Amino acid sequence: MKLIGMLDSPYVRRVAISLELYGVPFEHQALSVFSTFDEFSRLNPVVKAPTLVLDDGTVLMDSGLILDYLEALAPVGSKLLPPSAPALAKDLQVIGLALAACEKTVQIVYEHHLRPAEKLHQPWIDRVTGQLLAAYSLLDARVAVRDSEAPLNQASLTVAVAWSFSQLKIADVVKAEAFPHLQRHAALAEQHPAFRRYPTE
Repeated sequence: MKLIGMLDSPYVRRVAISLELYGVPFEHQALSVFSTFDEFSRLNPVVKAPTLVLDDGTVLMDSGLILDYLEALAPVGSKLLPPSAPALAKDLQVIGLALAACEKTVQIVYEHHLRPAEKLHQPWIDRVTGQLLAAYSLLDARVAVRDSEAPLNQASLTVAVAWSFSQLKIADVVKAEAFPHLQRHAALAEQHPAFRRYPTE
C-alpha cells in the first residue's frame, strides 16, 4: 500500500498512525496538494489527501472511507473501533467532534492564508471559530474522564491528532490553557511510538 499526502494534514496523519496500529505495512509518499499538485494528480486526478493506493492499484480517498476499509480488514484483536453498537456510537460521536475541529481549523487557516485580506469576512470567521471552540469544549469534557492508561483506539487517536493540528496551526485561537484535559491527552498520545514515527511536518 502507498499513502499519499503530507503529515501536516490531520487526515493524512490519522490514517498513517492507524495503519501503524493496525500493523499494515505501507509506504508514505509526502506529496502536497499545493506544491506538488501535478505529481499528485498523476496518482489521483482528484488530488485529494489522503489518498491510499492499494496493492492492486485501487485508489481510495477520504480518511473516513480509508479507515472504514482498514477496519474491515483488521482481525478482531487489532480493530480500533468497538464491536457493540452503543460503544461504537459513543466513539463515533467523539470522532465526529474531532473531525469537525479539524475542518474548522482548516477553514480558519485557509481564510487567513489563501483568501486576500480585503475579502476576509469577519462574521464568517467568528462563526467558524465558535464552532471550533464548541467542539473542543465538548471533547475536553470527554477526555477528562478517559483512562489515560487505555490503549489508543480510533477515537482517542483522532482527538489527539486534531488537537495537535490546531495547536500547530492556530494556537492563538485555541488556547491550550483553556483545554487542559485535551492538552494532557494529546501530550500522552504524542509519546506513543506510532505518533512519534509520523509527526506533524
